[in-house]
Amino acid sequence: MRKVLFHSFCLGDVEDPELYAAVPILEWEKTEVGKWVMEHAHDPTFHIHTDVDTYGFKVTITGVLEEKDEVYYRLKYDLPSTHC
Repeated sequence: MRKVLFHSFCLGDVEDPELYAAVPILEWEKTEVGKWVMEHAHDPTFHIHTDVDTYGFKVTITGVLEEKDEVYYRLKYDLPSTHC
């Protein structure tokens, strides 16, 4: 089992990053890949980090997958990461 980065996105300099991250996280969970991750990942979690380059925040969604699920995920859904 290995921890996998599923999705990341950036927020501007907002007062309450958890509040502003809620809608994009919910929208991602409704996508095909989001539904698959929520069904197959162990302990999917979001993290909010300060982004010193943009003076905002970067939100990441991670979780743990079993080896066979990780192979499937990487072949079907793994896309290049986006930068802020």
